Amino acid sequence: MLDLILGILFFNIILIIFKLFERFKVDNIQAIVVNYVVASSLGIPFSGIENPIAHIAASDWVWFALIIGFFFVVVFNFLATGAQKVGIAISTVANKMSVIIPVIFALIVFGETVSFLKIFGVVLALIGVFMTSTTGKKLSFDKQYIWLIIIIFAGQGIADCIFNYAQRFYVEDYEGKLFTSTMFLAACVTGLAMIIPRYINGKSKFEAKNILWGVILSVPNFLTVYFFFQALESDFMEASQIYPILNMGVIVLSALTGWIIFREKLTVTNWMGILVSILAIASITFG
Repeated sequence: MLDLILGILFFNIILIIFKLFERFKVDNIQAIVVNYVVASSLGIPFSGIENPIAHIAASDWVWFALIIGFFFVVVFNFLATGAQKVGIAISTVANKMSVIIPVIFALIVFGETVSFLKIFGVVLALIGVFMTSTTGKKLSFDKQYIWLIIIIFAGQGIADCIFNYAQRFYVEDYEGKLFTSTMFLAACVTGLAMIIPRYINGKSKFEAKNILWGVILSVPNFLTVYFFFQALESDFMEASQIYPILNMGVIVLSALTGWIIFREKLTVTNWMGILVSILAIASITFG
């Protein structure tokens, strides 16, 4: 349980850092690529594995890590585009509601237990996501961008399924740090491939503050994924419980953090969403 709580806390720290990006006018893409560079190196020296590079190359899970790392960057960029084209609220709802994909995957592929409380909790979780992420107004968007919403929803869900499958069948507990680092390395290479053309064409240049904030972001980012991996490795809960609880925990904590630290306004709908999310966590936990 501690691993899951730590995963939620460090994810919330990531969201706070993103908020500070906006305040200090940090270039998101630059900082995120730097973050992947640093994060990819964090687990390797502390993995406790002799000759870790050779171990990665010879592992059965390396391709899973590379694919997940690719999804990290691609989904993030579509999420950023979605925020611009269809709005932050709709993009957030699409991203968070993708939790239903790994939940169904775990129930069907892994044969995890199905109970009324668990299903009820997942339904409440989806309602809580919607209520906490919106202002209660009708969500409308240009229908030509429906493909963006589908990619954000499906991309995040598929990445979570691959992560869970690799963790369950291929990655040993002692390989957690190395597996996490490999994912970030793949994300780093993908990110560099996306931004290098911008620098070659003179459309952008690196700034010291972007590098600094990328380094700051890398630590909680690495720890979030690592502790989430450890939570899945433990036997205290099934994956179909861990995924929605992680999502709901992040949503509740981030909403409260925004309200307390950044003085963000929460509507009645948002407060109701927080309460529904807490009820969802309780229902899934005891389901």
